[in-house]
Amino acid sequence: MNSLPAQLLAGGFSWPECPRWHAGRFHFSDMYNHRVVALDAAGLPETVADLSERDGLDGAEVVPAGSGHLPDGRLLVVSMFEKVVLVVTEGADGKAEVYADLRDLAAGPVNDMVVTASGRAYVTQLGFDLWAREQPAPSPLLIVESGGAARVATGTEHLMGANGIALTEDGRTLVTAEAFANRLTAFDVGTDGELSGGRVFADIGDLPDGMCLDAEGAAWTALPVTGRAIRVADGGQVLAEVTVPRSEAGSSTACVLGGDDRRTLFLACGVEVFDFQRSRDGAQGSIWQARVQVPGGGTRP
Repeated sequence: MNSLPAQLLAGGFSWPECPRWHAGRFHFSDMYNHRVVALDAAGLPETVADLSERDGLDGAEVVPAGSGHLPDGRLLVVSMFEKVVLVVTEGADGKAEVYADLRDLAAGPVNDMVVTASGRAYVTQLGFDLWAREQPAPSPLLIVESGGAARVATGTEHLMGANGIALTEDGRTLVTAEAFANRLTAFDVGTDGELSGGRVFADIGDLPDGMCLDAEGAAWTALPVTGRAIRVADGGQVLAEVTVPRSEAGSSTACVLGGDDRRTLFLACGVEVFDFQRSRDGAQGSIWQARVQVPGGGTRP
């Protein structure tokens, strides 16, 4: 197995999550600072979407998680505890409006998201309130059609802690990280967006978090317990790993392939996930990067 060290790109964030590479730019959710941030090649941050002034529905804290872009370029952002998908006008003064209301479909906080080329989105949910120390529970995937109509994806009711999520380049296979089953699970995607043929993509033996796919169909997934990311083939063979110094980086939360040649693995890392204020004040969240051999793949990362 090829082991690659990572280098620090930027720090000073709360709990970084859900990194994306879109239209030549890297961005991620700085969750407890209520914003989506983009980094340039030198690691200098720019606020893409500021949600700090938003009043959460039902008094919920506004914590951004997964994001993606519609075909017309508009930004979608998951608001975890509100249980909604927001459509956001990008920029520090951008306005956020509810695009899809998932409150009747989600048992716990909603999480990551991938948006297809046609504008259909797949959203993961935890199935329980991790922050309230509830016990893990099933967490079916949610489908959001272009325009905001939402439903539960049939045949995904058994998923345990669906977390990171990605689509293959042709849009025909969806892969999600089942955090509390220690595996990646794949589904066939129908022309109507429904999922079928659920199967184990890879048994991990460790808790997987955020993930992405590469051009050879392998998956990179972050392993927060051990502070690294692994590249795993369909079938479970571990092909490579990227490591970060635990004393500096803490837990590895999610990863994405980007850069001009899409051979840079960006790895989001954080230290404090449960205490929002402590995470903000500590500002120990960071982004690391490593060069890999196989470029990124998949649809609309």
